[in-house]
Amino acid sequence: MKFAEMTSPELAEVKRDQTIVVIPIAAVEQHGPHLPTATDTIICTAIAEKLEGRMSEEILLVPTLWLGASAHHLLLGATVDCRLKNYIELLQDIARSFLQNGHQRVLFLNGHGGNIDPLKVALRQLQLEFPEALLAGGSYWSGVSDLLHETLDGDHKFVGHACEFETSMILHLRPELVRQDLIADAGELFPDEIDGFFISRDMMQRTRQGCTGRPDLATAEKGKVMMERIGNSLESTIKKLLRQKLGLLYEDFF
Repeated sequence: MKFAEMTSPELAEVKRDQTIVVIPIAAVEQHGPHLPTATDTIICTAIAEKLEGRMSEEILLVPTLWLGASAHHLLLGATVDCRLKNYIELLQDIARSFLQNGHQRVLFLNGHGGNIDPLKVALRQLQLEFPEALLAGGSYWSGVSDLLHETLDGDHKFVGHACEFETSMILHLRPELVRQDLIADAGELFPDEIDGFFISRDMMQRTRQGCTGRPDLATAEKGKVMMERIGNSLESTIKKLLRQKLGLLYEDFF
């Protein structure tokens, strides 16, 4: 079910306790010299729509929130940012719209690394208002670390930025948007931690051109494989979330 394509009476009939509201969140920001600024939004939306196509009776899919927490890209330009405090409140307001209407299961499906921390804060605060609801959030790549190790050829076996993974996905989804003549090895990624301690550095400090890893090793074929496997992983996760009992006390979950 797609929220934006349904009428008010149709939405009123959606079973509040047996359906999960899926809210894709992404970003519009610089993606190096070779990928479009909407890369995160394009990928996250495609994955969410594929998931809804597989589970149309169990999912109520909300339009993708394209605005993200992207302050660490601003110095490179070509970026739209939402300040953390505002972003946390924005996520809560979107979820609250459904929770106040009786929905009891909400999932934020994230497609941008900068959204992860504010997403967790938003859910923690929101749980105080709706303690019996199932409030979940995570990135679409969270459950596919084995897939990334199997499929990616470069040393960066993770989802970076305009990297081998993201470039492969856009080559698969929207190849006409990739400036293939500008794809190159991104070079060394300067670290943002020492001995497990986080160091706040933006992408201008960490990268040469605002991209990471080995986008030059990307292929549309890799993107197709990863798209399918990510869909399988998320379908499994949704089924597990729908099986979760709702409640307030420890005893309610047994």
